[in-house]
This record gives sequence, structure tokens and C-alpha cells, in this order.
Amino acid sequence: MSGTTGASVTYEDTYRPAYEGAEPVVPRQGRSAPAGEARAPGVHTGGAGRRGARRRRARYTERPETSVRRLLPQALVVAFLAGGTTAFVAQDKAIELSVDDRPRTLHTFADDVSELLADEGVQVGAHDVVAPAPGAALASGDEVAVRYGRPVRLTLDGHRREVWTTARTVDGALRQLGVRAEGAYLSTSRSQRIGRAGLALDVRTERTVTIMVDGRARTLRTNAATVREAVEEAGITLRGQDTTSVPPDSFPRDGQTVTVLRITGMREVREEPIPFLVQRTADPSLFRGTEVVERAGQPGMRRVTYSLRTVNGVQERPRRIESEVVREPRPQIVKVGTKPHPPSVQGADHLDWQGLAACESGGRPDAVDPSGTYGGLYQFDTRTWHSLGGTGRPQNAPAEEQTYRAKKLYVRRGASPWPHCGGRLHE
Repeated sequence: MSGTTGASVTYEDTYRPAYEGAEPVVPRQGRSAPAGEARAPGVHTGGAGRRGARRRRARYTERPETSVRRLLPQALVVAFLAGGTTAFVAQDKAIELSVDDRPRTLHTFADDVSELLADEGVQVGAHDVVAPAPGAALASGDEVAVRYGRPVRLTLDGHRREVWTTARTVDGALRQLGVRAEGAYLSTSRSQRIGRAGLALDVRTERTVTIMVDGRARTLRTNAATVREAVEEAGITLRGQDTTSVPPDSFPRDGQTVTVLRITGMREVREEPIPFLVQRTADPSLFRGTEVVERAGQPGMRRVTYSLRTVNGVQERPRRIESEVVREPRPQIVKVGTKPHPPSVQGADHLDWQGLAACESGGRPDAVDPSGTYGGLYQFDTRTWHSLGGTGRPQNAPAEEQTYRAKKLYVRRGASPWPHCGGRLHE
């Protein structure tokens, strides 16, 4: 550095912004600095330097329209952000959501109840209750309540069924189901909470039952499970074979009348015959319509035990309770004739055989005289009957065969076998 000591030194401002893009100003030579001014080595301060400084100051002063162009994009960005924030805030809703009476307030962008429940992971089924209903539109400040359904395996007065309730306690479920619980028996306490899995509940309401016993009526209010319990509550004791007019283990209904049956009884054993069967076999040697017993049947024997009861002083019909066969029956074997009857007997067909039969037996083929010697339409004795070709006893033969053999007897002996009625043959 050169110059007088203590004098101020002036430097030329050579800074130029990059956006101007002009070439750097190079100082011109040939003019000396004024007296008393010091110069820096290689730097000239002359008229040209002052003019360059003025030009630089002018470049830094921008025109108003340029500033507006630069600020306009920034203003648009700010306005866009402000508008988006306003829309964002407008879609946000403050909702109170209560699930099984557990409320909480939340913010949501959901448009309806279904979307809100889906966003919050709340699943509902067919037995659950949602208010407002799914699909209802939402607005800020709304309240949405969800109550889950719970299965209750209810046995009410002996009738079993499964119902659903949104109540969380047994007491609430009874009110919701319309079950009258005053004076009723409950299998669990009314304050018992009902979980999502449900519970089993036995309810027996209070009923009026009338018990008829020993000629008197006793009416009581009861929630007994069986008729037997109701009878015991009435202070009545069943002894021995005593029972009730309805099954003792049945459920007592409201307004029902139950009669106590005082029973006394005993057993009696009786022997009873067992009828035999009849087996028939065809026999071509016998005339058609003739039946001959080849082997007589024999009835069997059965030992039967009966129960003899007296109910409230009235004896009932004996009731068979068991039976035992003592002897099996033996079947009866009967031969049945299949031989055709002869058409007629020459010399006897023109006679009044119907009149003779009416006189001898009253026209009955099975007639037998008081002594048991004579039988049939024409009162044959057995020996005569067999001599005419008959088998068995005459009264067991068909009427046709009896008349046929009577005609044969007439051809042999005339009307003499019928001394009192033989004259009827010629009338």
C-alpha cells in the first residue's frame, strides 16, 4: 500500500448479482486521483467509477409490476391452503358413540352410521340394536348407540325356548321380555349380569292352584316346579299308593284343580282257560257238509294276576298286571266231507219229508231228544244211522244227508220207524 499515513483509503465496489449477468467493470487508466486522496493499488476512483456505482444502485431498485408478479404465486398458495383447511374442518364431526352403555366422544369423517361403525371396528349382527339405524346420515353432535344381543335359554313355567335380549342384567331381560317376576322363582339373581355368550334362566311365576283332598278344597299361591311340590306346600301327605289326578311330576298350571286320590288295593290271582283252536281237514269219504270230530280239543290254562283298587272309597274294575301260561291248549281236529250227495232215492222222493221233520224235531237238524238217544231232523238213533252209511252222530250231519238217509230207511221199512209222525209223509 502507498500514500500518506492516516489518510482514508477508498475501494471500488466490484460486487454484482449473478442474475444481472453483465461483464465486470474494468477501471480505466490515465486520470490521477485528486490531491489528498489515496488510491488502492490497481483500483481507480474517477468519474467512470462514480457512474458505475450509480448504475448498480439503479439495478437494485425494481419496478412495482415486477414485485406484484413475484408475490402473486405466493398469495395463491396461501389462499389454496386456507380454503383446504376450511373444507377439512367442515367435514370433521364430533360424535358420541355408546357401545353397550360405554360412551365415548370421537371425531370422524364418516358420512353415515354404517361407515362410522366400520371405521371404529364395531360389528353388529341380526340380534343387535343400532340407533340411529345403519345407513342414517351423521351430523356433528349426533349420538350413536349400539346394544349387543345376548341369547337367553329361557324356561318359563315349564316351556323351554331361546330368546334374545339387549339387556345386560337378568332384571333388565325380564322387563324387556315382559316376564312378571314378582313372587316368581328365578334360577339366578336378578342382578346377575348377562355376558355376550348369554345364560340359561329358569323362571316359575306365581300361580293359583286348588288341591282337592278328602272332600275339602285348599287353594294356594305357589311357584312350585311340580304338582307333588304344590301338594306338599298345601300341607298334604301322600301315603302308600296315594297319587294325584294329574301326574305328580307334571307342571302345575295357573287355575288348575288337582285331586288327591287316596288308594287302597290288593292283588288277586285267577286261573283262566285258554280256548283251543279247531283244525279242519278235507275228507272225500264224507258227504259235502258233513263234519266229524276226529280228535276233541282241550283248553289250556292261564294264571292271571289282577290289581284290585279302591280309589276314594270307590272300587275300580280289576286291572290285569301279569299273566303266566300253566298249560298249553290242544287243538281240535275235524274232518270235513267233500263227497257229493246222491241226487235222489227212487220210491221216496215224492213224499212230504218236510212235514215229517216238522213233526219229529220241529224242523231242527241238530235236535236231540231228552234222553240223548235220538237226534237230527228225523230222530235217528246212532245204530240205525250207521246202518244207513252215516258216520258220527246224525244231529251233526247236514240236513241234506239226514233227508237222504231217511229216504233209504223208508225204502227198507216204510213209515214204521216213525210211528207217531209217519202219517205226515202222505199228507
